[in-house]
Amino acid sequence: MKSLLTFLRPSRPATATLMLAFLAAIPVAGVAQTSDPLQPFVPLDVTDKFYFHAKRTVGPTAILGVAAYAAILQEANAPEEWKQGGAAYGRRVGSMVAWTGIHSALAFGLDSTLHQDPRYFRSTSKGFWRRSAHALRGTILTRTDSGGETLSTWRLGSDYGSAVLSNLWYPSRLNTARLGFIQGSVTVGLDLVSNLGSEFWPDIKKKVFRRK
Repeated sequence: MKSLLTFLRPSRPATATLMLAFLAAIPVAGVAQTSDPLQPFVPLDVTDKFYFHAKRTVGPTAILGVAAYAAILQEANAPEEWKQGGAAYGRRVGSMVAWTGIHSALAFGLDSTLHQDPRYFRSTSKGFWRRSAHALRGTILTRTDSGGETLSTWRLGSDYGSAVLSNLWYPSRLNTARLGFIQGSVTVGLDLVSNLGSEFWPDIKKKVFRRK
């Protein structure tokens, strides 16, 4: 996810810059596919993983998120070198689509090769803090196809890798290792937000909307 952080002028205070970066990135944060913690673990095969990532790339929610985020960048005139107008908006949409494709391709390649499971598994524990800690753990670590647990290489590799690669078509002032690292870190943070949503949303939906 490309944040506004890379497009803001250096004169902006750092705190305001970071706040805008997170706020601007929210529209394209997806909700992780979850697995029922009470059901037996069934690993995904390569085809299942392909469709998992494809849905996160071209699904309705992903497309709406890309369009909305591009509109935010358009309103902010970011990057300013791309200017305004319909062609500029199309360029920003195309940039976001390309980033999403790179991210999904890296994620699929890594989790398939390393036999890691990209799904989020909800906690069986009770209590807000324990479940929040579980969501954090599920961001840093991941299930393996054999049911074990390991470092979430597929997530970290795709988050940081796509941030660096997608900077290549931006103005040279934005194509730096430092900004790529910051963008990747923002994406990891949004993955945590997504996992927290996946952890608690079913309960909220059941209580507020009285749905199963």
